[in-house]
Amino acid sequence: MKYIPQQLRASPEPASASARPAVSAADCGLLLIRMTFGLLLAGHGAQKLFGLFGGDGLTATGAWLAAMGYRPGKVYAVIGGGSELLGGLGLALGLFTPLAAAAVIGVMINAVATVTAAHGLWDQDGGMEYNLCIAVVALGIAAIGPGQLALDRPFRWGKGGWREAAVALCLGGIASAIVLSL
Repeated sequence: MKYIPQQLRASPEPASASARPAVSAADCGLLLIRMTFGLLLAGHGAQKLFGLFGGDGLTATGAWLAAMGYRPGKVYAVIGGGSELLGGLGLALGLFTPLAAAAVIGVMINAVATVTAAHGLWDQDGGMEYNLCIAVVALGIAAIGPGQLALDRPFRWGKGGWREAAVALCLGGIASAIVLSL
């Protein structure tokens, strides 16, 4: 029998799943990202829809969107603000994560296409930096999955993966394309 040093021997698997920690640092980190990102985004949507947190509210947001060519402006304000509010809450809770990410991605694609891309990359010049970061974080959460501390945990899409990321990106892109074509 050949001698194998202790450092090279395979470590045995834990006797039971309960031997592993139920919640990892990664799960807590994802929760921190999801809650901060999602709740701030939901608040941004609430500014547009309800005038909360110093926002302009539905009428003023609708007028601004109408001036940009979105008609009827109030309908698009509901769509955009609702997507930010519900997408943000979905990401914060880890609920229907790929769909929540799709809502956020779709709104950010529209923001880039209609407002920020013309100003370049950097936010200080009014560019698309911020919107791009928001879309990428939403896509990343869909790809990674919301973690163990999420309402999606028992569902297949609650584990993340290529399919979930593709669903988020494709649905967000399709929704954005539809809005931009109207």
